[in-house]
Amino acid sequence: MAPSRWIFKPAELWPDDDLVAAGGDLEPPTLVDAYRRGLFPMIVDAPRRVLGWWSPDPRGILPLDGLRVTRSLQKSARRFDVRVDTCFEAIMRGCADPRRPHGWITADFVQAYTRLHELGWAHSIEVFDRRGHLAGGLYGVRVNGLFAGESMFSLQRDASKVALLHLVALMRTSGMTLLDVQWCTPHLASLGAIEIPRTAYLRLLADAVDTLIASPR
Repeated sequence: MAPSRWIFKPAELWPDDDLVAAGGDLEPPTLVDAYRRGLFPMIVDAPRRVLGWWSPDPRGILPLDGLRVTRSLQKSARRFDVRVDTCFEAIMRGCADPRRPHGWITADFVQAYTRLHELGWAHSIEVFDRRGHLAGGLYGVRVNGLFAGESMFSLQRDASKVALLHLVALMRTSGMTLLDVQWCTPHLASLGAIEIPRTAYLRLLADAVDTLIASPR
């Protein structure tokens, strides 16, 4: 892959704010470089809509040995069929549903991450019911031992949780080490996500992206 047109400041020069930079583009080299550095893009709405690059402090991660799997979730998992990378764009569009509160995934994001998926960097976990209907799922970006979770959705109860359960299992089996969830929301915390300082996250990230492993399937 060609290098990015843009240069991100080193982490030691980042502001004490979740928003680190603004501008740039969503081209594959820019996105991959950003994730390698601990950044991800979201739109900044005020005072005008621009592309922002974020690195929350504290950062939300889900330790791979810390996922909380209830009996109810185990039972739900048996009701679904889970697949990987069979309908990436459909998963993104499910996450981008404008009826969802605080939506931020625009058509430009769908196009950019679908392109990233075609290049082998972005992946989806898809959950189908027994009738073959898409029930939910998640997507994110993988760079070696890192999986940067971007968004997930459910059309049926527990579908996104089942996708997360499958993702964690795949990561553990393949030797991946870091599951980034960006911000630790109450929902993610109920599943086992924790907050760590940005500096600690960047240390874990450096180890993860330097770990060469095969893509999970």
